[in-house]
Amino acid sequence: MTTINENTLTTDEKLSVIDYARKVLRIEYKAIEALIDRVGAEFEKAVNIILNCKGRVIVTGIGKSGIVAKKIAATLTSTGTSAFFLHPVEAVHGDLGMVMKEDVVICISKSGNTGEISQLFPAFKKIGVPIITLTGNLRSALAERSDVVLDVSVQEEACPNDLAPTASTTATMALGDALAVALLQKRHFNREDFVFLHPGGALGKTLIKTDEIMFNGDKVPIVHYSASIQDVILEITKKRFGGTCVIDDRSKLVGIITDGDLRRLMQKPNDIHSLTAKDIMNKEPKTVETGCLASKARQIMENYNIMQIAVVDSERHPVGMMHIHDLLEAGIELS
Repeated sequence: MTTINENTLTTDEKLSVIDYARKVLRIEYKAIEALIDRVGAEFEKAVNIILNCKGRVIVTGIGKSGIVAKKIAATLTSTGTSAFFLHPVEAVHGDLGMVMKEDVVICISKSGNTGEISQLFPAFKKIGVPIITLTGNLRSALAERSDVVLDVSVQEEACPNDLAPTASTTATMALGDALAVALLQKRHFNREDFVFLHPGGALGKTLIKTDEIMFNGDKVPIVHYSASIQDVILEITKKRFGGTCVIDDRSKLVGIITDGDLRRLMQKPNDIHSLTAKDIMNKEPKTVETGCLASKARQIMENYNIMQIAVVDSERHPVGMMHIHDLLEAGIELS
């Protein structure tokens, strides 16, 4: 068994796993913090170039920088800026055909002297695309040949040998996020735009609105408050929601009747045939307004243990109806 001589260990090697992990996070935190004061005219110029771009944003890099480039391209695309990743090696073997004059190129290179990307510059210049470079070396060949240079240099990597890209990739990714969000803000990219680009998964479902799930028009069960018990039963049976909205002479919602209300009524000994909808309706029904999040509707239904809910407009006219089963089938989670 190998014996470790404590006297030969470096300071870092003597740290516990927890202490060393905390040291790594401090180094990466400082790398991002240092970027704040560097965000200025060059950053704004980069944002404006992309805003005015009539084509797409092409992000390129190799190795760890390539992985960061893929993430930046994905973030841009998901927030309203059309972008894709171009592998520099594949580019010199034909994929340069993807690059058009209306595009913008973002190059990612820690050293600023990445050979595979340098090979692309003559073609980029010939095509005429503006080039934005994120690099840790402002005096590098790529920096000198780019239209905009964003400084992502770091004081040190979290790697003890100061070799493996760690703090530098974190800083580059953070600046890429800053670009994407600045563009999002400038484009007035809102929640509706976001859910349009994220229709699948739990993330998209949290932004689905009642209008997208509710039944409307003739499918909404509605009776006048003067309707007889027989008419109420027929409407509930016909529309199959397990309940019906009750409206007044101005077509405003004044109550709701569920099949549960009818069953409880049937158990009473008095004559019910002379009763009207107004006599048996719940006069304080739970509702949601059109345009609200479907998750809010489900939360109300869960809180009050109800199976259906009416959707009303700003003047309290019933414009839709949802059953708890509709929300469950759509995968709507609680808000």
